Amino acid sequence: MEKKMGNPAVVGLAGFGMTTILLQFHNIGLMGLGPVVAMGFIFGGLAQMIAGFQEQKTGNNFGYSAFVAYGSFWIGLGIIWMLNFYKVYESSTTDVGYYLIGWTLYTAIMFVASLRIHKAMAVTFFTLLLGFVLLDLGHFSDPIWNKVAGYELFICAFSAWYMMAAIILNDVAGKTILPFGTPLVK
Repeated sequence: MEKKMGNPAVVGLAGFGMTTILLQFHNIGLMGLGPVVAMGFIFGGLAQMIAGFQEQKTGNNFGYSAFVAYGSFWIGLGIIWMLNFYKVYESSTTDVGYYLIGWTLYTAIMFVASLRIHKAMAVTFFTLLLGFVLLDLGHFSDPIWNKVAGYELFICAFSAWYMMAAIILNDVAGKTILPFGTPLVK
């Protein structure tokens, strides 16, 4: 009898969603960066990277790339904020903007791939891509775009949590409770 393995995506999606939600509370002006930095290192960063390495063991290249990359995104962003706070190396708004442009381009690739997975994944990556574009605008033009991104990225975070909930609920129920939808591209 083969032992059932857990799906590492539940941890990766949970970490991504939680950290994204907290950052949006900051982006819309409800809280400071402290909790975001903490979760960026631990849940958004380390936990996502561990989930990604576990996805690699299952042969899931999409999950492997996404979780390790976005885990690295959160750790990198946390390091940028810490370096700024301690004035070790201060990054300007446009420096962070260029960091975000790199992530926008990576996310565009992942969005195209997500179209072949299922609708829930495509929605998550479309809203993430749109959020990065809005953040790019906020870092190179009017900062109001960061606030707009804050509201829009709540949708992204909740989309990730929807997938997490679907994996968990569908597994414990032994049937589809929350559907993922079919791929948009075959």
